[in-house]
Amino acid sequence: MGSSAGDSRLDFGKLEYGCDHYRRRCKVRAPCCNEIFHCRHCHNESTSDHHELRRHEVESVICLICDTEQRVGKVCTNCGVNMGEYFCNVCKFYDDETDKGQYHCAECGICRVGGRTKFFHCKKCGSCYSIALLDKHVCVENSLRHHCPICFEYLFDSLKEIRVLNCGHTIHKECFVEMMKHSLYTCPICKKISM
Repeated sequence: MGSSAGDSRLDFGKLEYGCDHYRRRCKVRAPCCNEIFHCRHCHNESTSDHHELRRHEVESVICLICDTEQRVGKVCTNCGVNMGEYFCNVCKFYDDETDKGQYHCAECGICRVGGRTKFFHCKKCGSCYSIALLDKHVCVENSLRHHCPICFEYLFDSLKEIRVLNCGHTIHKECFVEMMKHSLYTCPICKKISM
């Protein structure tokens, strides 16, 4: 009976709090500017001087249930609520929507989505790719550590799905679809056929 009460406390407010990027029951204090945000993306989108929050440097969070500021941890030290169903102590990352299949890739140094069993880390490319590309892609060193050649968003930690072109270069899937709609079939980086 005590376990059931404890479980209900842990689950209190699940999926009811968060931002456009993540459902979670805490906010983070950005060590770079000492301001409070729902997540690093909210921070990066709102700062006027365009500095970025480094996820690994976050040291404190604020529980959205009881408003207690505390060191990073999965469960609130004051009210006992689980601040994120998925929690990574390395990335200081919380998310209640576990159907995304979050996992931490030690080689990438960040959390990824899609499920660990559906992805592999390519050491030469320096990133995680779909298992469907295992031994079936052209390796390009650090292929995701640049900006999308169409929309210019940084690819490595983008929330959008990535497409690996036949030449090995990478682009957002939605940008690739737009290229196809406009009959642009070559890689915008090397000009080789991309399909």
